[in-house]
Amino acid sequence: MTKTNRTSPSHKSPSHKSFPSTTSHRERILQHLMTLKIPMSAETLDRIVRESTEKNSSSWELLERFLAAPADARTQAAITARIRRAKFPTQATLESFDWMFNAKTIPQRPFLELAAGEFIGRRDNVTFVGKSGLGKSHLIEGVGRSCCAVGYRVLYTKSAELIEDLNKAQAIKALSQRVRKYRSYDLLIIDEFGFEKLERKDIPDALSLLYKVIDSRNGRGSTAVVTNVDFGDWTDYLGDPPLVMALLDRVVDSSIIIKFDGKSYRAERAEQKQRST
Repeated sequence: MTKTNRTSPSHKSPSHKSFPSTTSHRERILQHLMTLKIPMSAETLDRIVRESTEKNSSSWELLERFLAAPADARTQAAITARIRRAKFPTQATLESFDWMFNAKTIPQRPFLELAAGEFIGRRDNVTFVGKSGLGKSHLIEGVGRSCCAVGYRVLYTKSAELIEDLNKAQAIKALSQRVRKYRSYDLLIIDEFGFEKLERKDIPDALSLLYKVIDSRNGRGSTAVVTNVDFGDWTDYLGDPPLVMALLDRVVDSSIIIKFDGKSYRAERAEQKQRST
């Protein structure tokens, strides 16, 4: 019996799914970024892919670079927001300070250590003491700005402004809420402490109001006090010896005290101006 040879049906190649082109991948990635609200421009995406290709980066390296861009942007935005909310009066930084002017009496190292913010983690206080014109305000602002950069919530205020704000709150029976607000910051900077002598004439309980804030923060956060009044003169200058002693205990307790000495920047500038005229 002759076997009939049947022609086998031709087997068609399985249809392959059409994958998106590179351009489609790019567009879809950009759409995903928008959906996830990840801030990355098309230019940044192209740059990351291009540089990774040129360097023959691994998939892990490409992914790390891809995530680093929006992560860095978000970190910087958070730092900018903390600095804005800190209400620093100037743009002073540690980098912009003239370290050579009083190099022998104002070394750089203690301030760089404060800038790391470790004292806030320990809830230590900070006190800058010294005559006017030595750069105390510049340096405490620089330290505060650096602490914002490492993640801490900071508020800068002058003593007179703090007293006035607390007095207004007391007048509308909202003092407790205001004290809680000042207590909430990781670092509260009180500049020009002792300059508010005139304000005390209008606000007799100014010292008591200051004490409420500093006492409320004791052991809960770090307080930085900047003053041109030596500790030994506080009682004579501020009055009310028992309250001054209680205030001193809170300010000096667990405090990093830096005493300033040297030539005055203001006096030097005044002399230069006089010589040039």
